[in-house]
Parts: sequence; C-alpha cells; structure tokens
Amino acid sequence: MTSQLQLLDHATRDDLRVYLERLQRYGQAEVRVVVRGSTLAVFGCTQAPNTLLDPLPVVLVLRSFSLASEPANEAGSIDITVLGRGLLDRIARMGVLGLTLELPDTLVAAAWAGVLPPVSGWQPAGVVDGPSLVAVANQGIERVADALPDSPGEAVVRKVRESVWGAEIAPGVPAAAAFAAEVMGFLLDEPRVPLARSMTWTRLDTSRGQVLVRARG
Repeated sequence: MTSQLQLLDHATRDDLRVYLERLQRYGQAEVRVVVRGSTLAVFGCTQAPNTLLDPLPVVLVLRSFSLASEPANEAGSIDITVLGRGLLDRIARMGVLGLTLELPDTLVAAAWAGVLPPVSGWQPAGVVDGPSLVAVANQGIERVADALPDSPGEAVVRKVRESVWGAEIAPGVPAAAAFAAEVMGFLLDEPRVPLARSMTWTRLDTSRGQVLVRARG
C-alpha cells in the first residue's frame, strides 16, 4: 500500500525538492525518510567509507519538514530508505498546486542508513565560525580539482578526496562536514554554527539543516 504525506504548504514542497536535488548532485543516491507525528525528517549522506578499512567518517545531512497531518497508518509513523530520485519524480507528478506526496513503493538498502544519530543525549561542544566553514569547503573543492589528473581512476579520485576531506578542522569535525554544509546550502547567513556531541556523533546545527558526523570506531 502506497503511503501518502500531506505537505504543509507549497514552500515546504519547494524546499524539499531543492534539498533532494542537492543530494542527487552531492550525495548518495539513497535517502532515509523518517516521519514521527507531523514532522518529516529526510536524512542523506554526502560521505561514507568505501570499505571497513576506509578511515573516512560517515557524514550525514538532515532537514526536517512540516506536514499538514500525521501519516494515515496504524503506527502513525514511517521509517524507510528509498531512492532520492524516486521522491523527486513523485514531487514532479504533484503538479503546480499538489501537496500530497506519495512515497515510493520500492525500498532500498544503504550501509550508511543502517545507523542514525541518537535523538537525545546531545551535549553542547562549542561553536565554529560559519564563514570559516565556507572557506574550508571552497578551498577543499579547489584542492581536489587541482590534484586530480586528466581521466583519473576511481582509486585516485578517492585517495585525493580522502586527503582533502578527511582532514580535521575542529575536534570531531572533518573538512567533509564543511563541504556538506556548504553544498547543501546550510551556511547562508550563518555567522556561528553550534556544535553538539553524543557518543560517537558530532552535530553541526544551522537554521537550514544539520550535518552529522559519525567517527570511525
């Protein structure tokens, strides 16, 4: 049975579409959709280790959207992993005035989606300068572009990205987190970005979304 969500308004629908489009460009193909009550949380992944020996941390992004009502199922909640492209296709079918979003029937598996950050237990861990995060992201993009030869193989691309985005810019915060926040549009007019920690997770909070980093154990 297809699940339907009633988005709050057209601004919510447009924000969701832009968020998913950015994930298609800069992140993994899958998204994890979690609905609790009248809140839709959409998790994406901009960086994940390729193997168990890969030193890169997992970097997730999260945006929450308001719904007009709770999902119409017995549990009153939804937690599924689907392709982001499938959600975008369904948003396109809604037309100009539509606010009813049908969730894809086809579920997918993604290693990064198996473990999500905790809901509670977060402790403040200082702040980082927003413009500095923007600078780190832009400098990293330039460094990656300059370091890659013409027609590089996948192994070369991954090694270069590891050297750039794996560098720690603050305790528990790799450069990849700055990249995620910038390309997802989270750093616009954000002079200071609060940090929080819970167990192996570090969270960057902005008014537009969150970046969550899971350290390798």
